[in-house]
Parts: sequence; structure tokens; C-alpha cells
Amino acid sequence: MRGWRQELAGLVLPVDCAGCGAARVLLCAGCREALSGAGAVRARPSPPPAGLPAVHAAAAYDGVVRAVLLAHKERGALPLAGALGAALAGAVRGSLAEAGAGEREVALVPVPSAPRQVRARGHDPARRIALAAAGQLRRAGVAARVAPVLRLRRAVADQAGLGAGQRRENLAGALGVCRDGARLVEGAVIVLVDDVITTGATLAEAARAVRAANPGQGTLRAAVVAATRTEQKTRE
Repeated sequence: MRGWRQELAGLVLPVDCAGCGAARVLLCAGCREALSGAGAVRARPSPPPAGLPAVHAAAAYDGVVRAVLLAHKERGALPLAGALGAALAGAVRGSLAEAGAGEREVALVPVPSAPRQVRARGHDPARRIALAAAGQLRRAGVAARVAPVLRLRRAVADQAGLGAGQRRENLAGALGVCRDGARLVEGAVIVLVDDVITTGATLAEAARAVRAANPGQGTLRAAVVAATRTEQKTRE
């Protein structure tokens, strides 16, 4: 109930730009350009956790990008999913180009939010952005679909304020693939997707779960809207 009310309010009520505060526009041209997804970069946390696949990010997690992500994730500005999806689609394209994935089908696998977070926010941010990104990719000729096959197997603590090692311990073994999940992504290039990468612990755990369920999985990549605390970023 809360989700559609938030979305309707965002469409009909006067708003200021979520990125810079410009009057009476959801996202101004300049902020939309910052989230265009053009020029994806490789993002590598320092130190990278074991098992982390190659990650591409559309932008750095600061300024306009941070403001828009927080508005969508925490303040229910759901119409921003389109612009964030465009950014994520750019990161996915960068990842596919580096992997030489060619014309293969692409399965975007979003990192799931904890049920309590979904209830509190009224939506699952990563899944919503992934759906928008898949639409962008299909319009560009990429056979992309969202495969929400990951599930939390146990409760985890809030990651805020935890260091890299604590995050790894908090998430160790926490994710699994749902029944028939391996079949749903069989034969596709799997791209794990999330909104932000910090230490990389979440994506590394997601990759572990996917590999455990798909022992013969070949190409496994990751893409995010934004990256923070990276060791290096090489523009494609």
C-alpha cells in the first residue's frame, strides 16, 4: 500500500530536484546526465574480499549520485528508479563489454534487502532499480531480464558502521539461491546488481551463493549504480 502511494505522490506533487535541489523538477538535466551510465568504470574495494567478481560502477558515491540514491532508497522517491536504472544499465553494459559476453542472454540478479527493510521502506530498492535497468537494456537490444533468485537464509545485523571484516562475518553464509533458482539463470550471463558497493562483502557473499548453486557457472559479473572507497577505477 505504502509503495504505490509514494509513487503517486512523487508523480503529482511539486518536487525539487533530488540531486541538486533545483525547483519543481524531479531530476534536472545536469543531475540526469550524472546518472546517464555513460563511461562505466571498474570498481575495486581495498582490500577486495575473497570471491568478489569483477564489478563495474556507473559513478562515484558522492554528491548528486549519493543524494539521488538516498532519496530513492530511504525517502521513497520511487520515480527516480528510471534514472538510477539508466545508470545501472550503463554499468552492466561496461561489464558485458569487458567480459566479451556477445549476444548471450543476461540475467540481472539483485541483492535482496532484508524483509524488515522492505517493510520499513515500502519497496526493495535494488530490485526496483534492476527492473528499470533491464528495461533500458532491452530497449538497447540486450536480452536482459531480472532474476530475483537470491534469498536471505538468516537474519543479519545492520551493516551501517561495520568495518570490512565485520561485514564479511555478518554476511557469511547469509544468502542462498531459492528453489529452482539455478534453473532460472541457467545458460545466461549472470550479473549481480546492487545500488552501492562499499567493502564488497555483500556482492562477494552473493557470488558465493550463486556459485554454490551453479557449480558450472561460467561468466559471473557484478554492476552497481555507485562505488565508494575504491582502490582503483579505470574508465572503459
